[in-house]
Amino acid sequence: MAGVRVTKVDWQRPRNGAAHRTEEYPCPELVIRRGQVFGLTLEVSGDPDSDENFIFTVETGPRASEAFHTKAEFETSELQVSAAWTAVKEAQTESTVAVSLSSPPDAAIGRYLLSARADDVFLDSEEERQEYVLNDSGVIFRGVEKHIRAQGWNFGQFEEDILSICLAILDRSPSHQAYPATDVCRRCDPVYVTRVISAMVNSNNDRGVVQGQWQGKYGGGTSPLHWSGSVAILQKWFKGRFKPVKYGQCWVFAGVMCTVLRCLGIATRIVSNFNSAHDTDRNLSVDKYVDSFGRTLEDLTEDSMWNFHVWNESWFARPDLGPAYNGWQVLDATPQEESEGVFQCGPASVTAIREGDVHLAHDGPFVFAEVNADYVIWLWHEDESRERVYSDTKKIGRCISTKAVGSDSRVDITGLYKYPEGSRKERQVYGKAVRKLFGAEARGKRARARRNAGRALWRDALLEPAPSPSITGKFKALEPPVLGHDLKLALCLTNLTARAQRVQVNVSAATILYTRKPVAEILQESHVVRLGPQEEKKIPIVIAYSQYKEDLTEDKKILLAAMCLVAKGEKLLVEKDITLEDFITIKRTRPGAPGEGLGPLQ
Repeated sequence: MAGVRVTKVDWQRPRNGAAHRTEEYPCPELVIRRGQVFGLTLEVSGDPDSDENFIFTVETGPRASEAFHTKAEFETSELQVSAAWTAVKEAQTESTVAVSLSSPPDAAIGRYLLSARADDVFLDSEEERQEYVLNDSGVIFRGVEKHIRAQGWNFGQFEEDILSICLAILDRSPSHQAYPATDVCRRCDPVYVTRVISAMVNSNNDRGVVQGQWQGKYGGGTSPLHWSGSVAILQKWFKGRFKPVKYGQCWVFAGVMCTVLRCLGIATRIVSNFNSAHDTDRNLSVDKYVDSFGRTLEDLTEDSMWNFHVWNESWFARPDLGPAYNGWQVLDATPQEESEGVFQCGPASVTAIREGDVHLAHDGPFVFAEVNADYVIWLWHEDESRERVYSDTKKIGRCISTKAVGSDSRVDITGLYKYPEGSRKERQVYGKAVRKLFGAEARGKRARARRNAGRALWRDALLEPAPSPSITGKFKALEPPVLGHDLKLALCLTNLTARAQRVQVNVSAATILYTRKPVAEILQESHVVRLGPQEEKKIPIVIAYSQYKEDLTEDKKILLAAMCLVAKGEKLLVEKDITLEDFITIKRTRPGAPGEGLGPLQ
């Protein structure tokens, strides 16, 4: 699936010189006459498809521009047009493409620079073109790492008015409103177009399509969980005179963006990342601050780890970065952080993310952190000092998933984003990313200050793992967690030493959103446990339905935490995310018989 690249050009000087009667000129350049056809042969790599278009650019003079007719960009077509620059594909083999070109009869006289490239958005697999451009329905993966679910989504890019609406999105962008001619001129560049769309799908900086809402309150709009496709959203935005549609969360933004980009002919797919980092301070580490009960301190914790996050990938070449970075590019319309003063994200080359090249455009550090940040939990003391009680280099970026070509199966593409977790190569790439981000190339007083601050963050990011305590712990569900029922769990603690130990256990629980943002505390209790040598004990934990029913959101998630304090200052933090299942009861009655309960179906 590698992109096609032009490696060499045969200018066919003898043949063209004879046809144009310019063979007597001794110069090394090809000399042609205006308005006449000339031929050339492109040598290419990447096994081009017979349907693939090639894009040509001709320029002459200083500051060449289309406005002054000194620059033209055109692609291969089936017909020659006498009034404009044109190109027709004549023949093709596995490694060459023969093309006939012609210039307009009124072209400016002078020395021209001609360049050629394959269509930047061309995908050479027919099956993948069918899936990523033409398929108007699909699935989006949501849930948690150990319980991934597929939700159907109707993209509907060919439905009535959708193409007009997608073009209207481009026309409503701030770039077009401010500089319409420049904006339209740049719409040949998928890097530019996709970045504009990533900003316009959300409404944070403009009258974009979807308004985000993560507080669990959806008055005056539609819950993000109730959308099942993009068409109704796009039509409502358009018919409502570009008033943002309420409400969306990450999968809604990704679904709408997929529709728009497929409609515009750019191969696009939806990607779900489980345990997805939101790194606000660009230190490639998710830093969470907790109290002595393991409760998240929201006033100190700016970073977060979402249960899942959904974004898009689009397939196109990156002439701005070089051919090594062609292919899938990350785009994210969910408004999380500003980029160049706008809530937009990408395109970031997936290859660049895997190799730690976070210095390349666009938004590499943010995307790299989403899939490969380290996860660190700090205990915040009353004297405002902090103590690292947990660290994990493997927790972030799990089960990165997309829909399979030709079926609704889940495909794990984690290997496209990073090397195997815990491998030497993965740690080398992480270190490379940190060095790129806080590189020593900075100059000047302000740059040195930033570099020094970056090094301090770097030290935090590359800390050794938190010291292992002499006990281990794990929450276990004693019964399936079912909505409407009490939750019954046990905290299993094991003494790893040959001596008895006393453990102070502080337990807390809170309802949370899928972003793991706390909503309301529902449990706080303490226990003292005595563990004999090598002994395991279970502490029962019960959360009554009455404790959580008022504060549970549509995400139906609870975060359970236990801070275990051992002698000599050792600390162990245990966490568990709980997703409650819906409970369905079906009753069947036989004629002449009383109702018979069949029990729960899940």
